[in-house]
Order: sequence, then C-alpha cells, then structure tokens
Amino acid sequence: TTTAENIARWHAHMRAPDHQRLWDMLHPDAVFESPVVHTPQRGREIVFKYLASAGVVLGGEGFRYIGEWTAPNSAVMEFEQMVDGIKVDGIDMITWNDDGQIVHFKVMVRPLKAVNMVHQKMGEMLQTMAAKA
Repeated sequence: TTTAENIARWHAHMRAPDHQRLWDMLHPDAVFESPVVHTPQRGREIVFKYLASAGVVLGGEGFRYIGEWTAPNSAVMEFEQMVDGIKVDGIDMITWNDDGQIVHFKVMVRPLKAVNMVHQKMGEMLQTMAAKA
C-alpha cells in the first residue's frame, strides 16, 4: 500500500472510530510512544488500548489535522484540539510496513499544561478500559 492510502485509512478512522478497523491497522509487534509514558509500549494489544483511549481523549468534534509531511511508509501529521479549555498542539508520527500495518506510532504534545491534562485524562481512560476488560 502507499503512504497516501495508509493516511487515508487513518483519517477515515479518526472521522469515524472503529475498534476493529484500528485493530486490523496495527502490526502484532507495533510500538507506541506516548508523550506521557516514559517507555515505548510494545505489542498490538497495548498499542490498541493507547490509541483507542487517545481517540476518546483527543479525538471527536474539534479535532483536526492542520499539517502533513510524508515519506515512503511514514507520515508526520500535526493536529490541534481544545480539551477542557486547553489548546492541545501535537503531532502523530506514523510508520507503516509494506502491507500497510502501523509498526510505529509516536505522539508528541505541547504545551506543558496540555501534556499534564492529557496525562490525567489518558490515565482515567486506560483505567476505565482495564475495568471493562
């Protein structure tokens, strides 16, 4: 698959989140790097939980990508969102394998006030997901 096709699938997911589609997009050995967790998270199951939680915390109405830079099998996409009156500026750095599965996903967020808020809300969302499991 091409980078453009992979980005289009990601945008479709962000517009209408679908847990099965997200799961299918992730390589079994995917790695997720969060702005609020010190170590990389490894494996489809944990990456899925982080991305599904981030979709709830940061996605939805008002979320928008405002810039996009691509290379073969990768993209950097700048986003913004307002959460609880705090403007969140961030980037998603995504790398796909030749089959179009996400193998690496890194999120960076600023400013510090936004990082702190995302940390708190992601913690709450991950606990909620763990309680449902």
